[in-house]
Amino acid sequence: MSPKDTSWPPTRPEDGCALVTGGSGAIGAATVKALAADGWPVVVHYGRGAERAQAVVAAVEQAGGTAVAVAADLADPAAPEQLLADAVAALGPVRVLVNNAGITRDNLAMQLTDDEWQSVIDVDLTAAFRLIRPALKTMIRARWGRIVNVSSVIGLKTNPGQANYAAAKAGLLGLTRSVAAEVARRNVTVNAVAPGFVESEMTEGILEGLVDHIPARRAGRPEEVAATIRFLASPEASYVTGSTLVVDGGLGA
Repeated sequence: MSPKDTSWPPTRPEDGCALVTGGSGAIGAATVKALAADGWPVVVHYGRGAERAQAVVAAVEQAGGTAVAVAADLADPAAPEQLLADAVAALGPVRVLVNNAGITRDNLAMQLTDDEWQSVIDVDLTAAFRLIRPALKTMIRARWGRIVNVSSVIGLKTNPGQANYAAAKAGLLGLTRSVAAEVARRNVTVNAVAPGFVESEMTEGILEGLVDHIPARRAGRPEEVAATIRFLASPEASYVTGSTLVVDGGLGA
């Protein structure tokens, strides 16, 4: 779509694929299925848990979609660019990039080790940048692209014992705004989603004492976060960029 194109809804490229990092986890799997339902062939990235990734691929294929699973250790500086190359080789140019992969290494700041700090920064923040950098080249040439960075309410509303995670997720928000401003004229949007406490393997066992502090009085569902990502990846979201959509049941209100 050119900047002067007045058609509605805006058209999207007919070729290419979506890449979802951490695609075997709860939010990632729900996002893969949502994007596949919109007709995107999807690359399901996973670090560990090959069986879960293959199960996501099978679910997409059973619903009539196309998906492939690709492994990569995002802590490796060379892995993000190789992952992108593998995605292109498998399903074509990456038109939608969802940076969803994340890890936690919780500890109080005065006890936080260098490794606990760096490992979270590497996977949750630096890997996203290392994927965005090469992906933008293709998106800019095509004059169409969608990048969605999955941050967290912890990037907005801190949590004791998570200085590394909070720093990484807040960094994603700054990265989102800066890159969005750089590429908006090329019809490439860059947005963030900040989930609250969502039912997933990462929050298993900790939700019971937290639900009472959430105005909605429940944890979120992965599908509710995925629906937000699905919108931001859609042609209809062409005028939304540099934004953070909070999906937290009112926790940050």
